[in-house]
Amino acid sequence: MHTTHSTFILAGHTVHHITFDTATFADADLLWLPHHAELSNAGRKRKAEHLAGRIAAAHALGAINERAIPGIGPSGEPLWPEGVSGSITHSGTQAMAVVVRHPDALIGIDCEAILPDREAREIQDGIINAQEAMCLTRSGYPFALALTLAFSAKESLFKALFPKVNTYMGFDCARITRLNEKTLTLALTRPQAEFNENTLFTVHWLLDGNQVITLL
Repeated sequence: MHTTHSTFILAGHTVHHITFDTATFADADLLWLPHHAELSNAGRKRKAEHLAGRIAAAHALGAINERAIPGIGPSGEPLWPEGVSGSITHSGTQAMAVVVRHPDALIGIDCEAILPDREAREIQDGIINAQEAMCLTRSGYPFALALTLAFSAKESLFKALFPKVNTYMGFDCARITRLNEKTLTLALTRPQAEFNENTLFTVHWLLDGNQVITLL
């Protein structure tokens, strides 16, 4: 599969970015992955996305002198080398990964195409409540952009917390309390593992063309 690797900085961390061409993907490409057999029943798109994400992760790990490819955990989460925390995301024909050398760091990254305005209005009730809608409106950003940011920030939060809580978290598990030009603030709406209700988390965000990238 043809891929291109680049990096950018977000919130002081190096994000490794892979663009890929699904049309150039072949099943033999998966043999690079130690866990390739676990993907034998996946669709072509899923295989290509997974491979691109692991390529991004391998670059990120290589940058901190770790030669490894994250495996797949029981809930589909990436399995990082001992002493390392990280996160992977993919959207369309790109994938991203970020890692830190810390065994218990909270780290989550997500990338989302900005929703069309009509779709944003139609699905908002599944992502935010009325109080959050007011918060997004007060931010001054177009609603579709603000809702996409809320969606993505919650995804980043859930990825970051999953190793701790080890359970699925719905969009009602956290609420947006603030959105400004560089960050979103989220508060837990109920206790999660060692985190109390109303624990605050800061998620950094970046607008990149017609997509947003969020990083906790």
